[in-house]
Amino acid sequence: MSLELVVDSRQDGIWLALLRDGKLIELHQEQGNTEFAVGDIYLGKVRKTVPSLNAAFVDVGYEKDAFLHYLDLGPQFNSLNKFTKDTLHGKQSVADLQYFKLEGEIPKEGQMEEAVSSTQPILVQVAKEPISTKGPRLSAEITLAGRFIVLVPFSDKISISQKIRSNEERDRLKKILSDIKPKNFGVIIRTVAENQSLEHIHQDLNNLMSKWKLMFTNLKSATPPKKVLGEIDKTASILRDLLNSDFTNIHVNNEQLAEEIKGYVSDIAPERQKIVKFYDGKIDVFERFGISKQIKTLFGKKVPMPSGGYLIIEHTEAMHVIDVNSGNRKGADGQESNALATNLEAAEEIARVLQLRDMGGIVCVDFIDMHDKENNKILFEKLKEFMKNDRAKHNVIPPSKFGVVEITRQRVRPETEIKTNETCPTCNGTGEVQATILFAEEIENNLNYLVLDRKEPKVALLVHPYLESHFKRGLISRQVKWFFKFKKWIPVRGVVANQLLEYTFVNDKNETIAL
Repeated sequence: MSLELVVDSRQDGIWLALLRDGKLIELHQEQGNTEFAVGDIYLGKVRKTVPSLNAAFVDVGYEKDAFLHYLDLGPQFNSLNKFTKDTLHGKQSVADLQYFKLEGEIPKEGQMEEAVSSTQPILVQVAKEPISTKGPRLSAEITLAGRFIVLVPFSDKISISQKIRSNEERDRLKKILSDIKPKNFGVIIRTVAENQSLEHIHQDLNNLMSKWKLMFTNLKSATPPKKVLGEIDKTASILRDLLNSDFTNIHVNNEQLAEEIKGYVSDIAPERQKIVKFYDGKIDVFERFGISKQIKTLFGKKVPMPSGGYLIIEHTEAMHVIDVNSGNRKGADGQESNALATNLEAAEEIARVLQLRDMGGIVCVDFIDMHDKENNKILFEKLKEFMKNDRAKHNVIPPSKFGVVEITRQRVRPETEIKTNETCPTCNGTGEVQATILFAEEIENNLNYLVLDRKEPKVALLVHPYLESHFKRGLISRQVKWFFKFKKWIPVRGVVANQLLEYTFVNDKNETIAL
């Protein structure tokens, strides 16, 4: 298995595509506004408590108040509350908790109005980003995530990932953290810490302590609502969580950004910095690695599968519904074996689509009916296996007697939505037919203006692949005729992301030439 990260820097932000063995499994967009991202820490102000919900609404600066449930306060909320008050009033002069006296834990079955009061300042962390009409979901159990460990203030507990099986390794890691962790700070040891040296783990701990000190510095002068510590950007968080020996390449189409990523990789894994590569090809980086085509295939209502089957994905207010269809697939071994083969292929594709689109909540999958109970068991086990690589918390329920599988998947940020429907190339969305036969002449007139009138030294034409084949068709193609007319070769490149009659001109640096 190999992992590749492709980073496409655009005017509207940065797009990140994570590929496993060439298949797109995650797609993220980073825009200029990174407010209220999961992991951000805010000094908020309690607006009101709601006894019927056992919760409070907190102002963190978002247009709608954020939601904080009593169970999300965390057992050490009294200690956090005292630390926040003392810091704001100047009584807590250092970030270190060496001499901080921990308060008793709050009761598990307590009430919100007993723990907080209206208008009080409160330190909270974003647990879920704003989704649809809802504000952020908050937690008062502050944690700082690093590459190998997660730092938990106001605790002395050391927890270890269940995925680390070796008792010897668990004892070694626990001994290391017991010796180096500061007093009144607990830690959660992540899976990637397995077999890591003391030096690497200590460096990670120091980085997290530096973050805590920065948060403390910002908190001292903060007035709610105010962000006191931001989570690292999406590129860095992906590398922090996933960077391992399976990562083969990181392709970046912006030289400055490539150097920044290389610097970050050298900090967390110096031996891996050579995998960061600056991409300066003429073809768009998403086109070069086949990402644009996969986006168009996987983000539509109908998702085709290699065998000829397909998925129909519908999003309702309450849940996602996925229907599995065999399409024109034909099996020689009978209906039951054909249904099993189609369902297994669909299960793998569904696991990828859920992660790629970041679909959360309840997902109901209507697989093709199978009468053999053993086949249903095979499908259930395979689906769980395919979803093992999904970092979001999820739960899969065995198929019902109607062949429906229910999946719940953690939703912490809005679902990734990309429109794959294109404007009608004939009417351009107006409902009126236009003389599209003049389209090639329009392109040629623009080339005439750019090359002969403006004297542009280098011009390339980007069009839909269908038009690319049209301009290159024949021995004396349209492209060859342009060469004789303009006395220079005009490269024509097909771009899957383009609509059928969409075209752009670019220079030798792949920058758009304005007409």
